[in-house]
Amino acid sequence: MAENRLLYLSQADVVAVGISMSEIIAAIETAFCAKSAGRTEMPPKPGVHPGGGDNFIHAMPAYIQDLKSAGVKWVSGYPENPKRGLPYITGLLIYNDVESGLPLAVMDCVWITAKRTGAASAVAARRLARPESSVMGMLGCGVQGQSHAEAFKETFPLKKILAYDKDAESARRYAAEMTRRLKLEVVAVQTPREAVSGCDIVATAGPILKVPHATIQAGWLDEGAFASLVDYDSYWSREALAQAARFCTDDIPQLKHYQSMGYFQNIPPIHADLGELVTGKKKGRENPRERTMTANLGLAIDDMAVAPLIFARAKEKGIGTWLPL
Repeated sequence: MAENRLLYLSQADVVAVGISMSEIIAAIETAFCAKSAGRTEMPPKPGVHPGGGDNFIHAMPAYIQDLKSAGVKWVSGYPENPKRGLPYITGLLIYNDVESGLPLAVMDCVWITAKRTGAASAVAARRLARPESSVMGMLGCGVQGQSHAEAFKETFPLKKILAYDKDAESARRYAAEMTRRLKLEVVAVQTPREAVSGCDIVATAGPILKVPHATIQAGWLDEGAFASLVDYDSYWSREALAQAARFCTDDIPQLKHYQSMGYFQNIPPIHADLGELVTGKKKGRENPRERTMTANLGLAIDDMAVAPLIFARAKEKGIGTWLPL
């Protein structure tokens, strides 16, 4: 009788596997093609909110037929964690065998969440941003700020990033690290508007809030620019959102689910979901003057697109710890 066992991959193990951003972007494209064709299963993510406020712990199950991938991510977001010296996002991913249902691996999800979120924004930007986009504005200089810079550098001819964080020291550290890592000009700016106006691509990645602080005002985002709302609509005023010619998301049913919970109030009409954009069912940008936006929620299919890559590469390289079931 075959031994039933699973592979445990710590955060360091997941990083050591060495999956590239280009591989992740390609896997996300495949997942959204499958989603558009009805070959995925992904219920809206249920969650609990210990301590109230904007804390959350979500269960994110998904199945992608095309990738023979199934599993669940159990992920938490606690906005006050950085004050405790802890990461905002933590969690684990369970990757299952689609034939038997047995768990094949348990892996830390922090690196996966960071990379696949940036990759999903890049997939949207391929359809919604101008292909010659060279200046990026990044508001929020944490983990997502890093992964989005990496993903957009992979996808566009970026020459400059303007970085803002409410903690000025975080922005300075980010600028130094991203300049070194990406070999392009990264400048810490003093005000939010400096990271929005004059930029071809803007990403906002602060804490996710039910009540937006609505810092970004109408007229800040230039005509022809693209924005990725990684923190839902927390950074954006209603008037600024209303200027979007095309407002998209990665999954409309889940966005409506979040609206019922108090998020995304009074957003513009939704033009398309990411699967429709990837497969061409809906058009992306149609002229160079349109302001375009996506509010990607972060979907379980993103994680399940990356999990098989990590599992296969970890086995090839002998990374991780095998545990009996």
